[in-house]
Amino acid sequence: MGIVQIELFATLDLVGQAPGGPDEDPEGFPFGGWQAPLFDDVAGAQVTAAYEGTDALLLGRRTYDIFAAYWPHQQGGEDDGIATLFNRIPKYVASRGTPDLSWAGSTQLGPDLAAEVRGLRERHENVKVVGSLDLVQTLLREKLFDRLDLWLHPVVLGVGKKVFDGGAVPTNVRLLEPPAAGPMGTVFLRYGLADGVPATGDMAAPERGVERD
Repeated sequence: MGIVQIELFATLDLVGQAPGGPDEDPEGFPFGGWQAPLFDDVAGAQVTAAYEGTDALLLGRRTYDIFAAYWPHQQGGEDDGIATLFNRIPKYVASRGTPDLSWAGSTQLGPDLAAEVRGLRERHENVKVVGSLDLVQTLLREKLFDRLDLWLHPVVLGVGKKVFDGGAVPTNVRLLEPPAAGPMGTVFLRYGLADGVPATGDMAAPERGVERD
């Protein structure tokens, strides 16, 4: 059984909209490309390492269209390693529309996302979800993921689509390795889906040694 691994870039107030460029998702959002000034060599190495073992991509329609217009033309260039990987492995697109699947190795998923994701886990060892915030929100809500790689950036935007926005469900995750910060202040956090739902307690409970008034 394979895993579904989400790659996610977010601000301190957990905005995940259009980190890569002004044209990525411009509707009502003035900060497209907010990640670029904060991207450093440490984050670049982390992102590259996160692709190790990836043998399939799972993308939303908007991200797929951006990738399909870019990555087939990048082999032999500065990003040759990622380009070669993306062009070689299967691409699965979650969309209710009719995307142009001219990028070699592309397949549109059926309407039952949960069943489709289970099928991807059966066929692949490591399914990578990149961008695709609407799709990511569905995967988080339905707990259809195994690992979440989150890059938390030191900036507050105040507007934009948030990662956990209306419909998030109580979920436990566990930190899989120590956090790692880069020189620009971005913190890389790697979480795994955990069982159960969040527990509650009393921080003033006697067993914690806290005196009550």
